[in-house]
Amino acid sequence: MPEVGVSDRVCSFAPIAPRGATRLVLGSMPGVASLAAGQYYAHPHNAFWPIMASLFGVPVEAPYAARVRALERAGVALWDVLAACERTGSLDSAIRRGSEVANDVATLLARRPAIRMVAFNGAGAEAAFRRHCGELLRDSRWRFARLPSTSPAHASLSRAAKCAQWRAALLDG
Repeated sequence: MPEVGVSDRVCSFAPIAPRGATRLVLGSMPGVASLAAGQYYAHPHNAFWPIMASLFGVPVEAPYAARVRALERAGVALWDVLAACERTGSLDSAIRRGSEVANDVATLLARRPAIRMVAFNGAGAEAAFRRHCGELLRDSRWRFARLPSTSPAHASLSRAAKCAQWRAALLDG
């Protein structure tokens, strides 16, 4: 168990970015369970995959590779704003600000011109994006939306309420 106050250097994953993606979901940095599993949104109580099941028919119980393929067929790309940082635990609030290294979201968006919607999985992802990629917010090619975090730490909204907001942004917007 790490000592209190000692940060670990963590690195995010490569993007999941199919050529025909029309939406990009950006997290801040994968949590401990996701990093250990090598999978986006691996914590068993994270609402991300159940919400994707509701919106796009992504099978929650399927192996990770099958869920990723279903998400790609739905035109959804995944990545994180941060490529690396120092953090103790999984919470965005534990990220040491001076340690942040951003992913090159601008290049990803240039390489995937069909993406028109960028959704932030929680306030931490949006805040990191504003710090590191804020100039993109002025570009009218993309619509941006901060959505409620799917993290189990964000328990102020029910899964149904989170899903309704994700649906409004990703499908109805």
